[in-house]
Amino acid sequence: MAGGWSRDGAVQDQIDASVQDAVKLARSRLPDGEKGSADCEACGTAIPDLRRKAVPGVRLCVRCQSALEKQQTTHSGFNRRGSKDSQLK
Repeated sequence: MAGGWSRDGAVQDQIDASVQDAVKLARSRLPDGEKGSADCEACGTAIPDLRRKAVPGVRLCVRCQSALEKQQTTHSGFNRRGSKDSQLK
């Protein structure tokens, strides 16, 4: 069921587009490479072998990775709700 001036199925299309954007963002954040770096690129501390085996291509230690993830925000910039209220925010 769509609302307002939208066609039937438009709400599901919006949901699917939001999910696709989230998957695309998550895939872009995946590390590349086999074993990754032995030392953290941000602080220079040694990355334990177990972390390097668990997360292929890891480049940051747990502390630096956590700090990076707190800084990253997701904002698509698209008004997918289509209501006037969401445009005012």
